Amino acid sequence: MRLPIALAALLANASLPCVASEQIPDQYPQSVLYAKPVEVIPHVWSAIGATAPPTYENSGHNNNLSFIVTGDGVVVINGGAAYLLAKALHEEIREITDEPVKLVINENGQGHAMLGNAYWAEQGVAILAHAEAAEEFEDRGPQILARMENYNKEKSAGTVLQGPSETFEEEQLIEMGRFRIEVRNLGPAHSPGDIVVWLPEQSLVISGDMAFHERLLPIFDDTDTAGWLESWEDFEALKATYVIPGHGHPTNMDQVRRYTRDYLVYLRGQIGKLLEDGGSLEEAYYVDQSPYTHLDTFEQLATRNAGRVYEQMEFE
Repeated sequence: MRLPIALAALLANASLPCVASEQIPDQYPQSVLYAKPVEVIPHVWSAIGATAPPTYENSGHNNNLSFIVTGDGVVVINGGAAYLLAKALHEEIREITDEPVKLVINENGQGHAMLGNAYWAEQGVAILAHAEAAEEFEDRGPQILARMENYNKEKSAGTVLQGPSETFEEEQLIEMGRFRIEVRNLGPAHSPGDIVVWLPEQSLVISGDMAFHERLLPIFDDTDTAGWLESWEDFEALKATYVIPGHGHPTNMDQVRRYTRDYLVYLRGQIGKLLEDGGSLEEAYYVDQSPYTHLDTFEQLATRNAGRVYEQMEFE
C-alpha cells in the first residue's frame, strides 16, 4: 500500500516534531473547512481540523472529518460542527467520487461530531452513534448549539439539533464495498459514547477522542481518566499501523500512546503524589506538566485538567 509522503514520514519517525499549529487560523480560505481533505491511505480521506479551540476563523472545524470511499457508497465519520461545514465536506466528497454518502458515524456526543447532522439528514443519510453519545447530545444539545452560534455567528446558519437515526451499545459491523468497518465502543474514555472506527484489513483506526497527539487532551467533568486507561488496553490491542486521531494529523500508535496514555499516567501520578502529601485543590493547579508544554491548547487546558483529575482521584 503506497502512502502519501507526509504520512509515510510520520509513521517512519515517531520523534518528528508536531506538524500542526494552533496559530494558523485557516488553511483553506475558499471553504468553511479548515483544510482540504487528504487521502491518508487508498480510499480513506480526512479533512484535518485545527488543533486550536473552535473559533469563527476555523468555523468550528477543529476536529477531523473523515470519510471512506468503499466502492459501494461513502461512510463519513463525524457530522461536523455546523450545517455549513457538513455541506462543505459533502461538496469535497462529490469532487472525489460519484458514490453517494450512505452513512454518517458520530464519534461522540460533542458539537463537532453532531451539529452538522441536520444537513446529512436532509440528504436522507442514516446517522449512527453510540447510545450514550445520543443521550449526551439530547441532554446538552441546546447549550452546545448556543455555544457554536456564539462563536460562529452567520456561519451557524441552517444548524438545528438533529440526533442520530440509529444507535448501538458495544459494536456495529458494517460491510460495504471493499471495506469491513467495525464501529466499537471500547469503554469509558474522553466523553460519553466515544467510539473508534476500525478497518482491520487496512490496519487503520479512526480513533476519535480516544487518542490525541498534537494538542493537549482535554479532561471534562465526565471524563473517566482511570477508565480511559483501562479502555486504552483494548485500543492498543488493535495494533493499528495507522491512526487518524480525533484531532491532529494522521500518525501511529507510538505517538498517540505518548501523548494520551502516557500523559494520563503522568498527570495522575503527579496528582497522586500531591494527595499523598495532603495537598489541596489549589496546589493541584500548579503541578508540573512541563513535558507537555509544547502541545497546542496547553495554555487553555493544563490547569483545568489538573484540577479535574484532583477532584476525581480524591474519591477513588
